Amino acid sequence: MERLASFSSDPFDKPPCRGCSSYLTEPYVKCAECGPPPFLLCLQCFTRGFEYKKHQSDHTYEIMTSDFPVLDPNWTAQEEMSLLEAVMDCGFGNWQDVANQMCTKSKEECEKHYMKHFINNPLFASTLLNLKQAEEAQHHETAIPFHSADDPPRPTFDSLLSRDMAGYMPARADFVEEFDNYAEWDLRDIDFVEDDSDILHALKIAVVDIYHSRLKERQRRKKIIRDHGLINLRKFQILERRYPKEVQELYETMRRFARILGPVEHDKFIESHALEFELRREIKRLQEYRAAGITNFCSARTYEHLKKSRDEERLKRTMLSEVLQYIQDSSACQQWLSRQADIDSGLTPTVPVPSTTGRRSAPPLNLTGLPGTEKLNEKEKELCQMVRLVPGAYLEYKAALVNECNKQGGLRLAQARALIKIDVNKTRKIYDFLIREGYITKA
Repeated sequence: MERLASFSSDPFDKPPCRGCSSYLTEPYVKCAECGPPPFLLCLQCFTRGFEYKKHQSDHTYEIMTSDFPVLDPNWTAQEEMSLLEAVMDCGFGNWQDVANQMCTKSKEECEKHYMKHFINNPLFASTLLNLKQAEEAQHHETAIPFHSADDPPRPTFDSLLSRDMAGYMPARADFVEEFDNYAEWDLRDIDFVEDDSDILHALKIAVVDIYHSRLKERQRRKKIIRDHGLINLRKFQILERRYPKEVQELYETMRRFARILGPVEHDKFIESHALEFELRREIKRLQEYRAAGITNFCSARTYEHLKKSRDEERLKRTMLSEVLQYIQDSSACQQWLSRQADIDSGLTPTVPVPSTTGRRSAPPLNLTGLPGTEKLNEKEKELCQMVRLVPGAYLEYKAALVNECNKQGGLRLAQARALIKIDVNKTRKIYDFLIREGYITKA
């Protein structure tokens, strides 16, 4: 059995014979039962029946040679390999240099053979096409085509987009304030001298090891942010909104597990749940058709049209009853007029929230994607949503109140209002919350 030798034409690039230690020349013999590493013998040692350790003379073997044609009867396999190596070394088109390196073929022969068998060969073209189609098919099976944020935008310093990107500097791939930003402070006073005792030297080595572990954690977090495309937060939020509201809530809940899964695996997981939600919704719709006695899609379209008309009539009757009920209340009339204007303009009408003062309270603040949300516990998140306060501002107010309470031994509401210049009602709610949770004490 003949096989292509895995060595170049230089005899010194080949391993020596295991029998006589001389450099191998083609053809030579390779034992098919021994190895790895491969057990190679020259023809002289093979004819003598050389045996060594586990190798026996009756083992099956392979003849290693490259003196046979592959693509052209006038070109051996070794010359084909030499041509490819010469083109890689000298560059495509430098045929004279390729011929000088091969030494066995002329410039015209090298160019003609390479263009015929490696450029214009339909077999290779079909192979490349199949590889491309296989890659596209594999890519199509992926739930979501994921593209990491390799080239994020470069906003001006201290702009709104720069703050959304947490001070990320794309040119340096660093943040203005890194994770564990003061990790280097522990090393500023360390100096290795010859007079250090063994214990002191070991202590300094331990401090350096701790610093290395903190650097690894910093790089790990950077890799997660880069791989999952979290640097450009606005683009990430736009991609998140392609899901229904129920799937967005799951997306927000499962975001904490993104550091465990890879970006593609995480997106596949979310996309599978989105597909499950769509299937459940379609199954529920088909069950509704079946309960209504509908057995074909033509009847289903008529049913949907009539259902939409009934819903519109029901909405109109509801609005008319509200006007008749609150005709004496001017604020209710204004709400009805605004809702009617929204419907006429194509917007979704907002549902009024009952209030004793006649004013409609603002909806809770959506904390999704806001910086600092991950630093809050569930009660703090609920407070920020109700008082409509961004997490970063809340953390600053909390730190200021806690520091002042530690200095004074207690804090009064008037002092809290003097420290944070915001709405007095919000200040009272924050003050009462911090006292209730035990962060500060009353003076």
